[in-house]
Amino acid sequence: MTENNDLARAREGDDAAFTRLVQPLRPELHAHCYRMLGSVHDADDALQEALLRAWRGLARFEGRSALRSWLYTVATRTCLDLVKDRDRRALPVDLGPSSGHVVLDAAPVTGQRWLGPYPDVGLGYEQREAVELAFVAALQHLPGNQRAALLLFDVLGFSAAEIAAMMDASTTSVNSALARARRVVADRVPGPGRALRTLEDVRVRELVTGFATALERGDADALVALLTADVTWSMPPLAQWYGGLPAVTDFAVQVPLTRCPSFRHLLTSANGRPAAAFYLGESADATHQAWSITVFGLRGDRIAEITSFLGAEHFPAFGLPESVPDRA
Repeated sequence: MTENNDLARAREGDDAAFTRLVQPLRPELHAHCYRMLGSVHDADDALQEALLRAWRGLARFEGRSALRSWLYTVATRTCLDLVKDRDRRALPVDLGPSSGHVVLDAAPVTGQRWLGPYPDVGLGYEQREAVELAFVAALQHLPGNQRAALLLFDVLGFSAAEIAAMMDASTTSVNSALARARRVVADRVPGPGRALRTLEDVRVRELVTGFATALERGDADALVALLTADVTWSMPPLAQWYGGLPAVTDFAVQVPLTRCPSFRHLLTSANGRPAAAFYLGESADATHQAWSITVFGLRGDRIAEITSFLGAEHFPAFGLPESVPDRA
């Protein structure tokens, strides 16, 4: 009854009523836009545009479907409009083979649109799996219609007929797009959330804290002891990435453990995975500035994948400060 009253008021131009209607759905709509676009900032823009379109078109909403379904229609079409005009986002592992030895003074690749991290606090377990890094990266290899069909069907549970109406397409074309999308994603995703289901939360925290502490102390042996033999480390927007324990060790010893004077960290989570926000300082007693959101992929009781998203621009979405004071 409250929703019906707010809907009637919103149709009459009451923006407060419209806000009450959409507010509970904003987190899941935002996550949907991120999955479609691969960037928190793009998701912000897409959701803002989608809600503006919904507000302007509310008079055309006849109530034949649920308000949630209609908002997903508007959000999906908004994302599809954006996908048409933009290159896909990528991770370094998508662009070329790993580097066998450290590359010193590597320059950021500014012409590439990079996948970004996503703060998953507030999302349910299934929603956290659906923003898992490998899954979102795989989605970027799909055309927009296949991306949308897969997300609407497999993640959000809409039927093929509902998706056809959302995308102004036939049910046959939706089923075809869905089948092709599943094949591509299955080839690229080992299984979202698998690592976290096999480890207790306490052990996950120990692994991430151990890595961060080893980095802060400059302890190469302690850091390497936490890694799998086939570990990878990538650092967008740097194109170079490292695969295998020797190469990752070479990089760790020669760059963060040697060339970076002092680290601090705060624990967080991103893309359904444990993560750490790292801050870099000129000395241990200096203010430390935002450096990276580092996301960890786990296998067994070791770290198998490290993705360090470099740049202070990632921190506000996580509600993290851009700097931390010295320990004193």
